[in-house]
Amino acid sequence: MDQVIYLIYILSFVIGMIIGLVLSYKKYTEPFVSKNIDIVALVISIIGWILLLNSQLIMLIPQYISITIGLFLVALVLGMRPGYGRFELVIGFIVSGIIWITGMVLL
Repeated sequence: MDQVIYLIYILSFVIGMIIGLVLSYKKYTEPFVSKNIDIVALVISIIGWILLLNSQLIMLIPQYISITIGLFLVALVLGMRPGYGRFELVIGFIVSGIIWITGMVLL
């Protein structure tokens, strides 16, 4: 059963990367990196990292479902056109890390 779950994780990540690349090429037509932070990508990244790293703290849904959705959302931002999405990923990871640390300290 674990192998099936790992396959689902990998498929979720790969599909998220492909969809993120396609969507970013439609959204960003410039070949250069813009210095602006995309709010939609930032929200997707924060939600994805929270679901991925804090899956043991979320009791509403099973852990494997939250990890699958989190991997998909993080891969959407990670798979963006080269040069885009890096700040959003880092900010999302930091926010999720802060939530994880405070969750572990308070529990």
